[in-house]
Amino acid sequence: MSETKIVEICIYEQGIENYPKRTVVLANLAMITWVALGTISCWFLVPLAAWIYLPVAVVMVWVVLRRLVCIDCYYYGKWCGTGWGKLSAVFFKQGSLECFATGIGVKLAPITYGLLSLIPLVLVIIALIQAVTVAKIVVLMLLLLMSVYSGFISRQKSCVGCKMRLMCPGTTAKGE
Repeated sequence: MSETKIVEICIYEQGIENYPKRTVVLANLAMITWVALGTISCWFLVPLAAWIYLPVAVVMVWVVLRRLVCIDCYYYGKWCGTGWGKLSAVFFKQGSLECFATGIGVKLAPITYGLLSLIPLVLVIIALIQAVTVAKIVVLMLLLLMSVYSGFISRQKSCVGCKMRLMCPGTTAKGE
């Protein structure tokens, strides 16, 4: 059995205690849109791929990563930028802040989110090569926009006010 490395707790005291519910709703709508666009992109090439992509994406984003990341977060049981601290508290026992930065979840999250974009992008591009349609072009553009928004713009906004930003290996707010 692997051993989890423990690190010092370093909370960004000026961070947001509970994110506004508006932020939570918008972040979740963006994530739902991202997964929906990914599913549609897969459907264009292989409908079976869409039927695999959708449940895998949903389970990874709203269950597995919540169990592996959120239980060790300061926002466990609180309104973080996505509200997933509240979600994880409903389903999982609280972990330890000391384990947050070194847990498997923070390593798995960027791979998961990267694949949420990469797989549909590759499949929709192949589908476009086979036959160009307006629908495929629109979905490709929207998927690219959502990937950039979710992966960079939304993350930057959330990270700036996050109390975990000093400990989080995935933060975009370091050094500010």
